[in-house]
Amino acid sequence: MQLDDYQLQARRSMHPGLSPRDALLDAVARLAEESGEVPSHVRKHLFFEKPLDTDAAREEPGDALWCLAAVATRLNISLGEVAARSLEKIDHRVQKDQTAATAD
Repeated sequence: MQLDDYQLQARRSMHPGLSPRDALLDAVARLAEESGEVPSHVRKHLFFEKPLDTDAAREEPGDALWCLAAVATRLNISLGEVAARSLEKIDHRVQKDQTAATAD
């Protein structure tokens, strides 16, 4: 699935009754909440020796992706653009690291 298609489909379930300000705040707050759930499952598994909840480990990143789509939507940015810029940043960082390693 393409990220922009996902974003368009996710938009259908975004709360339409909120003001633009509140919709953005809601999306950002939900992204922060959902982003913490994956580490919580891993922490419980590693530090408290609880079985890793693999169903949650599969589901939680999707919840965070939905929230990221909501934030991008509220900022009028496409997820495809977000992903492309992320890869550009990664490529720049890799090239910088390779140059530094070569100079050593």
